[in-house]
Amino acid sequence: MNQTTDNKDFLVAALYRFTPVENPEALQEPIKQLCDRLRVKGSLLLATEGINGTIAGVEQDIRECLQGLKQFPEFAELEHKESFATEMPFYRMKVRLKKEIVTMGVEGIDPLESVGTYVPPQDWNDLISDPDTIVIDTRNDYEVAIGTFDGAIDPKTKSFRDFPAWVEANKRSIDKPKVAMFCTGGIRCEKATAFMKQQGFDEVYHLQGGILKYLEEVPQDQSLWHGDCFVFDQRVSVQHGLVEGPHVLCFGCRMPLSEADLERSEYRAGVHCHHCRDSRTASEHKRAEERHKQVLLAQMRNEQHIGDNVG
Repeated sequence: MNQTTDNKDFLVAALYRFTPVENPEALQEPIKQLCDRLRVKGSLLLATEGINGTIAGVEQDIRECLQGLKQFPEFAELEHKESFATEMPFYRMKVRLKKEIVTMGVEGIDPLESVGTYVPPQDWNDLISDPDTIVIDTRNDYEVAIGTFDGAIDPKTKSFRDFPAWVEANKRSIDKPKVAMFCTGGIRCEKATAFMKQQGFDEVYHLQGGILKYLEEVPQDQSLWHGDCFVFDQRVSVQHGLVEGPHVLCFGCRMPLSEADLERSEYRAGVHCHHCRDSRTASEHKRAEERHKQVLLAQMRNEQHIGDNVG
């Protein structure tokens, strides 16, 4: 990640919009060309249910790109959340076609028809402190491991596809009148709350704008959040005020690692960590070691190694 902006940070825009898209294929190339022209990098998903993704670039380019996206009639009401990165957090630009912009794998879930009640970050503490509220973290286990809200239930899911099965298996323990749900930027909760309402839960709420908006707007001394928030780019995590966190990814298993994890004897940069050292084969470790050598050589030449890991 050697690209610089003359002492300016990169603007990172996380965006999504549930909206009917009649022909996603027709939008794929024009959107890719828009992003490439403005030197914007990141990943966008297109489906008949809308758009989802994160892009990064020089601030002026990102703002022009967002305005360009809004010129497509389907995305005229597109909203986004902003943060900054000191280095470009993506290596390339991808615009991909998907069946869903966030994959739950349950037919008939449409956030445009039924969704939970949005709760602004300023009101979130009161809701989750209410003894009549049960709080559910809809993210995956590796995300929850580095940070979550006070008292939140961790479903310990490996992917969002696992969430409906967890709900089915734990319906009886979701035994309070109010169900409050949260995720990174809000998109998973759009479907999670719609699913919960389909399952017969009446008072379902979700954090508007997700954890990112909460960390941006709620002062740390008033916060009920503990730890860092995992993000799906090379920053790995962010903290209150959306400043970059200390985590790096293990190349072997892609788990976020804290500074303390990096000091453990099982950690070997670019090869393995305590999560995966004993679960991967010797040949897998060997391939990772060789690849890490290539990464280091590229860095010595002041070049970017495509697919470079941050751990």
